Amino acid sequence: MIFEDDKVKTMDFSALQKLVPIHGVPMGIEIAENWESVEQFQARSDDLLIATYPKAGTTWACEIVDMIYAEGDHEKCRRDVIYNRVPYLEFIIPGMPSGVEQLNGTPSPRLVKTHVPIQLMPDSFWKKNSKVIYVARNAKDVAVSYFFFHKIVKALPDPGPWNTFLDNYMNGNVSYGSWHDHVKGWWEKRHDYNILYLFYEDMKEDPKREIRKMLNFLQKEMSDETLDKIVYHTSFDVMKTNDMVNYKTIPNDLLDQSTTSFMRKGIAGDWKNHFTVAQNEKFDEDYKRKMTDTELHFRTEI
Repeated sequence: MIFEDDKVKTMDFSALQKLVPIHGVPMGIEIAENWESVEQFQARSDDLLIATYPKAGTTWACEIVDMIYAEGDHEKCRRDVIYNRVPYLEFIIPGMPSGVEQLNGTPSPRLVKTHVPIQLMPDSFWKKNSKVIYVARNAKDVAVSYFFFHKIVKALPDPGPWNTFLDNYMNGNVSYGSWHDHVKGWWEKRHDYNILYLFYEDMKEDPKREIRKMLNFLQKEMSDETLDKIVYHTSFDVMKTNDMVNYKTIPNDLLDQSTTSFMRKGIAGDWKNHFTVAQNEKFDEDYKRKMTDTELHFRTEI
């Protein structure tokens, strides 16, 4: 996919900022209006889906998996930008190829990215027994990262001040809906389908260990030396300077990185720099209520 500056500059992004419910989950209006194409998407048995709630380490996981498929050859991973190497299933912006169109033209084995909650996933993924790597990140860091993401993505609604956004996020009134429902939904189905469920904080703590889990899941073998190369080339500091990964190839009119970069901090525990004591107490009470019915456990720092 090529983002043409002239085309981007003439877009009316305000028309894309409206959220519309799809089976009760708020999504961007263009996704909602073209949902049938996502619902009817035909998965293949050798597809690998990378699924996350937004801002949970999606690009990181995508780059790791592409490097695994390239057998650790980082030059091969520079063949194209990450959003072409791992097309975004539900992506749609007028005048550009949709994620579904991109994927339909991609030869197997395909890598596929999505933020869709499990109950909205196309049935073909389950019928074909496609493999899924789901990455979950703690709710507080996701809230902060998603807030800053809203500030730079022109096709997302204006987040308003931090306290307003935090309330909307806690109530699930953001694109892709409730974080709580999303992480629980995928967790509850992890044994029903071909799903490897990973945690962002574990990946930060010991990336080599977590990449080994991916290799095992994908039934691939790799030398320690190659594995070390993948760990290095997918580290936050290296990816931040890699234009094939850092989204700097997208025009500022669509993704304005002049004030905040797409790859901002990439750490666990940044929420402590943004939550007030009162916000944290309110969030914890709400979190306890919404997560009381699951054994799913997150670390908010490492």
